[in-house]
This record gives sequence, C-alpha cells and structure tokens, in this order.
Amino acid sequence: MTFDRGVSGEFLCNLLLDENRPISERFRAFGLSISGSHPPALNSIIKAMRDDSTLLASEAAYKLGRMNIPDAIPALEAVVEDLSLHPIVRLKAAESLGAFGLETSVPVLETSFQSDPSQEVRDTCLLALTRIRELKKATPDKLIYFGGREPAPPVFLPIPELREVLLNEDNSLYERCSALFGLRLLCISRTGDTEDAFSAIIESLDAESPILRHHIAYCLVQLGGEKAFHALSQVLQNASEHPMVRIKAVEALNSSADVEGLGSTTYCECIELLKEFSKDPDPIVSQSCEVALRRLDYLGTNSFFEFMVDIRELSQRESAKKANKG
Repeated sequence: MTFDRGVSGEFLCNLLLDENRPISERFRAFGLSISGSHPPALNSIIKAMRDDSTLLASEAAYKLGRMNIPDAIPALEAVVEDLSLHPIVRLKAAESLGAFGLETSVPVLETSFQSDPSQEVRDTCLLALTRIRELKKATPDKLIYFGGREPAPPVFLPIPELREVLLNEDNSLYERCSALFGLRLLCISRTGDTEDAFSAIIESLDAESPILRHHIAYCLVQLGGEKAFHALSQVLQNASEHPMVRIKAVEALNSSADVEGLGSTTYCECIELLKEFSKDPDPIVSQSCEVALRRLDYLGTNSFFEFMVDIRELSQRESAKKANKG
C-alpha cells in the first residue's frame, strides 16, 4: 500500500532542504524522495551535502555514491575539496568517489590525501584511491567483488588468516577492510565457523583507525544479533568514540529494536538508550538518535500513516497557496 499519493517530488525535496523542520521529518522526506515512489531528486540531494546538519549532509554524500549517478561526481569532488565542510561530510564524499571507481577523480583524491587536515579524510581518500587502482587492474572474474560499491572487495582466506590481517595494525587500511568484508561474507553465508568469524569482527572494534571502526560497526549493523547489540551499545555510550562510529551504533539499536519488536526487552533497552543519547552534546549523535526514535515510533503505532497524511495535507496547502498567488 502506498501512502504518498498527492505528495509531489518537489514538495519532498523542499521538505528535505527545510532547516526549520525536525530532522526526523527531513530524513523521512529524504528516504521517500529517493525511493521508487519518486524519481531521484539529484539536485536536492546535492544541495543537502552542504546542509547545516552534518548528519543529513553526510548521509546525502553517502547515498550519492550508492545511487550510481555519474552526474553527481563533480559535486562530490567539490565537497571533498571544501575544507569549510565537516570532515565526516568530506570523507563520505571521498568514499562515494571511490565507489564510482573512475580515474578522473584521482587528482582530487590525491590532493586531499596529501593536504586535508583531517586524518580520517586522508585515510578515506587513500582507501578510495586504492580501490580505483585495484578496480582498474581487476581481472573479469574479480570484477564482481567490486559490485557492492564498498571501500574494498572481500578477500577469501581461512578465518584465522582473515582475523590476523584485520587485527594487525601494520597492515594497510585497504587490506584490513578487505579482510573485514571477507569475514562478514562468511558470517552471512554461514560458511565455516561463523562464530570465530563474528568474534574476530567484534574484537576488531579496538582498532586504532576510526575509519576502520566505522566500517566494523557498519558490518555489525548488517549482521545483527545479541552480541552485536551489546558491543555497539557500549560504542554509543563511549563519549570519546568518533561520532561516525557512534551513529552506526545508533543504527544497530534501531535495527535490533525493529527485529525484536514492540514490547520486547531489547526494544525497551534500545528506546532508553536512544532517549538518553538524543540529548548528547554532539549534534551528529543526538540527531541520529532522534531519527531512530521516530522510526521506531512508526513501528509501534500508526504514526507513519499519520505522518504521510500530514505531509500530504501540507503539500496540498502549499500547492493551493501557489495557485492562489498565480
């Protein structure tokens, strides 16, 4: 069933960019504007990369890499170069350029790798550069492993060897990401001793690189389960952890609550944590919790339907105003 009849793509794009609206509404408009219900609103998403909300801006930069629309590349390159933007937004733009895998982006990535003041941005640029180089020389049988558009393709080794590569701080970030994604694939496919593979991923949360910890948290969100839930709950509660890692922990709480369902112990624990950290002093973390709480509210009530009715009515009022002015 669709709830968005009568809501135009233009209205959703305007809501996405309206900084006076609650961040949860703007994220909902973002999701709807790039869903099958409405064609991708490229210009609005590009503008959102420069939004005052770092959370929304970084999500826009990330989504542009996943949408695979080459027209977004010049805007992504401009964001990577713009030091006035938050490092998390710049690194997400660099990650998306790596996902496209085009050599034309190499000069921008090399310049930022050499000169960006943020270590996390430099690390992400190096990851993207390595991915582009590896993609260029990949044999036809290896190209499929780059199809996920992630920072590195999975590597296929026995679990003990993957664990060693992932945990070894002397290995490159690209090698460690490849090992991480290899372990994740084993967990998903349930090949071999998945418990050992999962334990290695959990253990790697102590890695020195926040970029690697971010991707580790991303994998744990996908894998789910009680161990991932508890590990990422601790990540969220660690105020000294990098915010891009903590917001992945928020996603895990959201996912766990969704899977366990309304009224479960896990659901209640997630709600309490999300409420607590919706007041976090870091706006990236607090806004992420606000968005997650609203999503869970949709799960437990009819408020998603009510939200769609509200924005449909608001859209119709805005249309009427324009017609009257005309």
